[in-house]
Amino acid sequence: MHVTLTQDDVKKLLAEPSPAIRADLASKVGVEIENPDLSETEAELAQDIVRIMARDVEASVRTALAQNLRHAPHLPHDVAVKLAHDIESVALPILESSTVLTDADLIEIVQSGVPAKQEVVAGRENLSENVADEIVTTGVEKAVARLMDNATAHISEQSLNKAVDRFSSSDVIKEKMAMRSVLPPTVTERLVTLVADNMREYLISHHQVSPTIASDIVLQSRERAVVGLTGRSNIEELEKLIVQMHTNKRLTPSIVLRALCTGDISFFEVSISVMAGIPLINARILIHDAGQLGLKSLYDRAGMPAEFLPIVRAAIEVLNETEIDAGEESRERYRAIVIERILTQCEDMDEENVDYLLKKLGDVLKPVEA
Repeated sequence: MHVTLTQDDVKKLLAEPSPAIRADLASKVGVEIENPDLSETEAELAQDIVRIMARDVEASVRTALAQNLRHAPHLPHDVAVKLAHDIESVALPILESSTVLTDADLIEIVQSGVPAKQEVVAGRENLSENVADEIVTTGVEKAVARLMDNATAHISEQSLNKAVDRFSSSDVIKEKMAMRSVLPPTVTERLVTLVADNMREYLISHHQVSPTIASDIVLQSRERAVVGLTGRSNIEELEKLIVQMHTNKRLTPSIVLRALCTGDISFFEVSISVMAGIPLINARILIHDAGQLGLKSLYDRAGMPAEFLPIVRAAIEVLNETEIDAGEESRERYRAIVIERILTQCEDMDEENVDYLLKKLGDVLKPVEA
C-alpha cells in the first residue's frame, strides 16, 4: 500500500479539534511509518507527524500512537524516549516491546521509580545484564519477581546474590529464583540456607520443637540439599561455592563427610583443600596417597574431627575400588559398600567410638532427596 500521508494530513492534524479524529490518524501513522515504499521525503513527513502527535495534549491520542508504534523499528529514538517517560497508559506499550529504546534509556526508566514501568521493563525479552542489575538494585519487589520469572533475561551471578540480599524475606522472589532453569551453585546454596532457616523457626513456633533439635533437623536437611546440587557444578563453580560456605561458617565437618560418603569426591577434595589452606592439587596428592600419613596430616590441618577419620579412610578406599556413575542406583551401591566397610573396621574400635560412628553414619548416609 502506497503512503497516504500528505501535507494536508499535517494541516488537518494541527487544526483538527477532535481527539477521536487525531487518535484515528495516530493509528494510520503507525502503519505508514513502516511502509517500505516510502520515499525519503515521505518518511520524514511521517516522522514529523509522529513527533507532533507525541506532544498531543490528549492522552488518548498519545496512547493510540504508542499502541501502534510499539513494534516499529523506524520509530524515531527521541519519540520513543518521550513516550516511555509519559503516563503509564502511553509508556507501557513502548516499554514492553519497542526495540528502539537502548539499555541506557531503560535504566533511566527503572531509576525513575515508577513501579508499573519497572515491572514492564523487567518482563522485556532478552533483557541485558546491565538493565537486570538496575532492576535488582532499585526496583520494587514486584519488578524483581517479574525479572526472576523472565526466562529470557540475562541476570549475572552478582545480581542474583544482590537479589537474595535485598529480598531474603520475600518468598515470592525466592520461589521465582528457584524456578529459573539455570542458577549458580553459590546462589542455590544461599537459597537452601534461607529456606532451612525459615523451617527452623517454623518447627520451633508451630511444633514445640526445642531450638537444639530444630537446628539438628535443619542442618541435616540443608546438607543433603547442598550435596545434592553440587553434582552439576564444574570445578570452578564448586570452588566458589565451597569458599562461600567456608567464609560463612557453613562448611561443617558433617557436610564434608556426607559428600564423601555419597560419592562426591570432588566436594570432599575441594573442601579439605580450602579448610587446610593448601592448593587443590596438593590436597589431592595427599588424599590419595597410598601411605597412612599423608591423608592424616592433611585431615588434621583441615581441622576435621579425629573421630571421623576411620569413616574417611574407608570411604576413600571404597571410592578407589568402585566405579560410580551419575545414577542413583550406583550411588546407593556405593553407600552400602561404605557402610559395610565401616562396620568391618569397627571390630578393632572401642564400644564408645563404634556407637559414635554408627550414629554419624545414620545421619550422613541418608539418601539425598531428589
